[in-house]
Amino acid sequence: MQETREQQVQNRFLHFLQEFRTINPQSGENFYYYHEEARIMRDNDRTTLNLDFTHITQTEGYQDLSIIMQTDFYQFEPSFRRAIQEFMFIQHQDVEDQQKLYFLAVFNLAATEKIRDLKANKIGKLSSFIGTVTRTYEVRPELLSGQFTCQMCDRIIDNVEQQFKFTEPKKCPNIKCDNKSKWTINLNKSQFTDFQKVRVQEDSKDIPAGSMPRSIDVILHNEKCDAAKPGDKCTFNGYLTVIPDVFSLSKPGLKSSMSTQNQGNNQRGQTQDGITGLKQLGVKDLCYKFVFIACSVETNNNRFNLQKQAIDDKEYTESLIDQDAKRGQQFDDFEKQEILEMKKQPDLFKNLANSIAPAVQGYEDIKKGILLMLMGGVYKTTKEGVHIRGDINLCIVGDPSTAKSQFLKFTCNLLPRSVYTSGKASSAAGLTASVHRDIENGEFCIEAGALMLADNGICCIDEFDKMDSKDQVAIHEAMEQQTISIAKAGIQATLNARTSILAAANPIFGRYDRSKTLKFNVNMTQPIMSRFDLFFIITDACRPFVDEQIATHIVRLHSQQEGALEPRFSQDQLRKYIRYARTFKPILTYESAQYVKEAYIRLRENDQTSQRTSYRITVRQLESLIRLSEALARVQCDDFIKVSYVQEAEKLLGQSILQVDETPKFIDDLEEQQPIQTRAMGIIEEELQQKERERRRQGQKIQLAQDEYLDIVRALTSFMIQKERDMQEEITEAKGVKWEDLAEWYITNKLDQIEHEEQVHQYERLVGAVIRQMINKERILVVVQDNEDCNLRELALHPNVPR
Repeated sequence: MQETREQQVQNRFLHFLQEFRTINPQSGENFYYYHEEARIMRDNDRTTLNLDFTHITQTEGYQDLSIIMQTDFYQFEPSFRRAIQEFMFIQHQDVEDQQKLYFLAVFNLAATEKIRDLKANKIGKLSSFIGTVTRTYEVRPELLSGQFTCQMCDRIIDNVEQQFKFTEPKKCPNIKCDNKSKWTINLNKSQFTDFQKVRVQEDSKDIPAGSMPRSIDVILHNEKCDAAKPGDKCTFNGYLTVIPDVFSLSKPGLKSSMSTQNQGNNQRGQTQDGITGLKQLGVKDLCYKFVFIACSVETNNNRFNLQKQAIDDKEYTESLIDQDAKRGQQFDDFEKQEILEMKKQPDLFKNLANSIAPAVQGYEDIKKGILLMLMGGVYKTTKEGVHIRGDINLCIVGDPSTAKSQFLKFTCNLLPRSVYTSGKASSAAGLTASVHRDIENGEFCIEAGALMLADNGICCIDEFDKMDSKDQVAIHEAMEQQTISIAKAGIQATLNARTSILAAANPIFGRYDRSKTLKFNVNMTQPIMSRFDLFFIITDACRPFVDEQIATHIVRLHSQQEGALEPRFSQDQLRKYIRYARTFKPILTYESAQYVKEAYIRLRENDQTSQRTSYRITVRQLESLIRLSEALARVQCDDFIKVSYVQEAEKLLGQSILQVDETPKFIDDLEEQQPIQTRAMGIIEEELQQKERERRRQGQKIQLAQDEYLDIVRALTSFMIQKERDMQEEITEAKGVKWEDLAEWYITNKLDQIEHEEQVHQYERLVGAVIRQMINKERILVVVQDNEDCNLRELALHPNVPR
């Protein structure tokens, strides 16, 4: 008897499963790949066979099978499943295998489509597309094939296949019975499988300008149910099909027209087949819709922040040996070698930070803060079940055109699981979660908002200050407890929102008012402000030295394009290093714990005595200090938090909290300065100090804005660094740079701004005051060669100043 086409395909696929061999990467020996896969399925009680499609396309003699799978997958899927059933029976010789339902999951397809490309020409063909899951429905049973009993003659009818709806036999096979509608289904003899529907939306990069994002329903079966969570960016492999759109047939307003059409059709002797309309007008009412049947689901991002999942809570007390072993399983030898080479480089923290948003010139502190946010702290759970977040929230406040959005866009593109949104165009429901009624069955379901979609990732919120106050209140719980609670329409749920928030905000009056503190410049409530670990202030002041650097960088960026960006590490290397560093769970040492307590006490004291603080220092800032220290330890891939890490974290936190306002700075006030100390002699020059005090009493204090003062300090420091390098290349007896040479260099650079001789004296006095400030208070410069005449003193950079 000649084999049918389906039997030929079944035997061909069975032969492939039995004969395919590949090389074991560990032992280097050839082995039967799918024999081992069958053993794993048996041991784990799985019914889905995972098929790597490249095994078929790259194996000689099976090109016809690959073409059949690509073009007629829907038609021959039952043949593939029967082949798997027979293959499992041959491997294990178990009668139960002949009764089980087996499924085929194909992955690793060569081409990946877009949701917009899934059209009628793809129906029934093996396809693959990438999208973001926005809504999931509950898992339900689906009837694959049913056994029915005739209620009139008790005749049993087996294997009645279901066609996208509950399908009963058309007629009883008993010749003497005329039953066509009275049936009883035998549930224990019918075959069911798990069924779940998910809503998938196309990626934002694939949306053409001015178009709405498109979505498609994806059907998951069996073990693939619950494989995709809201917010996951997944690759779905399967085939496109059409099903009757039952909902469109029952819309209010269409029922009367449908009944009229049916009456007209019946009068002409025609029947309703789902495609109707007035042919004269060219109008058709299509009663079908696209649905993608997924046979496999691949999560592309694989949870970038693995250490925050609940399973890791129990592993916090693991030994360091266990952590190293687990780390070795996640990275191959080549990746570990590349990461270790990065770790050995000097100035690692600085180089990693400068590799973030290389198109933006400067802002090293902000880049360091974003790097620490990407690293994150350690997620902890107390014995009472209270969760302590490890995510770091960061807010950038600044004038317009200061590259705030550039930082957000870069961070969003760097991470695989991140969401970018705008505060003005977002509502509380859009940020957290909302409850919707399903249009098909009328049941309520939860649709994920931006914070839920960014679970285990980062949510970038631009125009944060434009949010309504009620919308800001909605994210209080998400920012600290990292959960979203819903009690609406009979649904009471607590959803995870374990995400870091990177926010950007503009000042209330358009530009930052330096005479006021942060809370008077930003439209944020105190509870929201206290939930941010770091605040960074960017002011667009006129600073010629900085403006020249920015202009040079932007001109080079536009002229050379890609050649202008030369970060120390690429984005690929940055992702690998962050992923590796996040596997560390640093622990506070005794010395570090003591320093953390002292730093917190200092912050509280400054909060009580100083009027410059932006908001009250609370225990949240203490936890922020610990999180920042843990992130710094992760930057260095260290299992223990050293005191130096806590000091750096305190410095960042101090800059964020205590120095956010730009109050005028009074310099050249010798009454409050300490006397100059020389490195060589270490003595106090009383007479010189007395002369200087008398001279200063006759003059006036110099009032200088904080930004202007810092610009002068940066310029002088850069000049000193360059002089140090020149002296190292040349053999010279000089130990440092003379005071007058340093002052003369600065004044020479300001010649284009000097219009008369009086301004020269003003600049001399100004730069002299700044140099004294850098020696006495800032400890940036030291005197290496003393002289009664201050202009002849030789100055050098303090050894602790970073070069």
